Amino acid sequence: MRAIVCKDWGDPETLELGELPEPALGPGQVRIRMRAAGVNFADCVLVRGQYQEKPELPFAPGLEGAGEIMEVGDGVTEFKPGDRVMAVVSTGAYAEQAVCEATTVFHMPDGMDNATAAAFPVAYGTSHLALVHRAKLKAGETVLVLGAGGGVGLTAVECAKAMGATVIAAASTPEKLELARARGADHLINYTEEDLRGALRKITDGNGVDVVYDPVGGELAQTAMRSLAWSGRLLVIGFASGDVPQFPSNYLLVKNISIVGVYWGAYRTREPETFRAGFAELAEWWAAGKLKPHVSQVLPLADVAKALAMLEGRQATGRLVIDIDG
Repeated sequence: MRAIVCKDWGDPETLELGELPEPALGPGQVRIRMRAAGVNFADCVLVRGQYQEKPELPFAPGLEGAGEIMEVGDGVTEFKPGDRVMAVVSTGAYAEQAVCEATTVFHMPDGMDNATAAAFPVAYGTSHLALVHRAKLKAGETVLVLGAGGGVGLTAVECAKAMGATVIAAASTPEKLELARARGADHLINYTEEDLRGALRKITDGNGVDVVYDPVGGELAQTAMRSLAWSGRLLVIGFASGDVPQFPSNYLLVKNISIVGVYWGAYRTREPETFRAGFAELAEWWAAGKLKPHVSQVLPLADVAKALAMLEGRQATGRLVIDIDG
């Protein structure tokens, strides 16, 4: 099968379009004819051998995708050949076929196309888990979303609004902020032009924000932490800036602040009921028109390395998607 092949650990530009054997199908698994795949920052970390999980070489990267069920393994009753699905596959989405556990596969909601479905599971799943289960966000609370114009940032804006929160979107360009506004953000901060802490103090009348959603890290995370209200929660989503922040424990103590890690992928095996329940609520929000995934660009399979470079260079707004057949 055609696939993007990672032969050795290295930067994304070392990835090649080639061929890999069709993956074997085991009990409890499904085989998917992939039509589209989402592009994620975690793929960059994975191909460098720096991710929490390290697959055997050679392999096809790609964490999520969409397509049709080709075949089901023993014990699988929820799916049948021909079903349109979206899936979290860990590795293998950048290929014509992928095999994964049926528990990480979801029927595609009515009216959703392949490109949208391919970009849906990881970003929305992460934001839902972070806000609902890790932050325990309540209606009426205030959420600051850093990197609000990016793939996960936009989904956090939408999920927080669906939960009744006031959302402050912070991003680096007017274009990204306008996307956040279109997704429901109540306040906008361009942190390349404004002092983030001063702007937050003004918006919240000095009270601070209840929750910070942080996929960026670095100095922005430090500033956001100091802008939290009493008993505020900072959600550690990722480190797109490349800088892993260190937080002063005395500040956490004085303001009763919680720094909360969010490793969404681990819920697939550690808490599968929570993992699947999140998608049930996301499907309801999609049907109600509360979620409007923004796919900014669709690229062919041969351009996976280019797409990952765009993501690392923070040149993308919303989500990038790979067209497996294009």
